[in-house]
Amino acid sequence: MELTGTLNGELSRYLDMNTRQIQLTASNMANIDTPGYRAVGMDFEAEMRQAMGAIEAGERPRDPRVKQVDGLIVRPDGNDVSMDRESLNLAEAQLRFKTGVALLKGQFSEMMNAIHADSK
Repeated sequence: MELTGTLNGELSRYLDMNTRQIQLTASNMANIDTPGYRAVGMDFEAEMRQAMGAIEAGERPRDPRVKQVDGLIVRPDGNDVSMDRESLNLAEAQLRFKTGVALLKGQFSEMMNAIHADSK
């Protein structure tokens, strides 16, 4: 009997990708004063669509593509990290992560209710 289904795999991937987004944001924030540093990121929605397609096809999703962020204002020292942008990215990723955890808790709660249904 399989206790984890496709939805759990998708939620797991969702949480993993949010964690990666938070790591990228933290790296950008840590390098805000590094001359020449260029902000990196990923297109969360596009990467999530790719991962869901792979999971539905029974394939292992590839690692998210991380790339240099285009269109940011470059300071005279060559750094383009914006604390405002990174703070917004962090807040969005935290909200997505909390949502994913709540959905995963709901899945496991339903599973536990099914297990304990026979004992009542």
